[in-house]
Amino acid sequence: MTEIPHKPPFGVRLRNNFLTGLIICAPIAITIWLTWTFIRWADSWVKPLIPARYSPENYLTFAVPGFGLLVALILITIVGFLGKNLIGRTIVEAGESVLDRMPLVRSIYKGLKQIFETVLRERTNSFKKVGMIEYPSPGFWSVVFVATDAQGEIATRFSDKGMEMAAVFLPPTPVPTAGFLIFVEKKKIMELDMSTEDAAKLLISGGLVTPKWSPKQLPAPPSISAA
Repeated sequence: MTEIPHKPPFGVRLRNNFLTGLIICAPIAITIWLTWTFIRWADSWVKPLIPARYSPENYLTFAVPGFGLLVALILITIVGFLGKNLIGRTIVEAGESVLDRMPLVRSIYKGLKQIFETVLRERTNSFKKVGMIEYPSPGFWSVVFVATDAQGEIATRFSDKGMEMAAVFLPPTPVPTAGFLIFVEKKKIMELDMSTEDAAKLLISGGLVTPKWSPKQLPAPPSISAA
């Protein structure tokens, strides 16, 4: 005699349906809200700088969201294009020479420029690797973003002791944007195959969202034919 499967109570089914709908709707709603907030923030900065005769809102009966952001993206791209030629580089160097004469502004500008050059240039490997280190004590492992090999004085100090160091960023949970810069011996970093995006999801979810992973297949050894 076959046993009839037990049907959960109506309240339990209603709660499960609500939680399933929340999982589907909440990420979509938050993504739309964050995108809309960013567009409005960009428009509030750029639109006041656009001459009235060039603003489409003067010719339309409704506002055009994202127009300020579009203008900003176009201008930034044009500045980047001009900055690559001789005239553009000359203008940039002249502006930097002026900033270099301002004590406080000079330090802020150089620091910000170095950060953006390190993070955004394609030739760097910043935060393209994910690893784990024993932190805060042996036996406890934390996820880190591997930044780069130690350089300058730090690299020299440790190389005298025969140690190769790497700079890693240790993000907290559930907000991985703030954290700690830690210099760790390279051989003590366990590198992972997961991407930085998957690692961020793991951290933001507090370990609830685990990225899928399959072991890499090692190439088969070459067969030795019989003589």
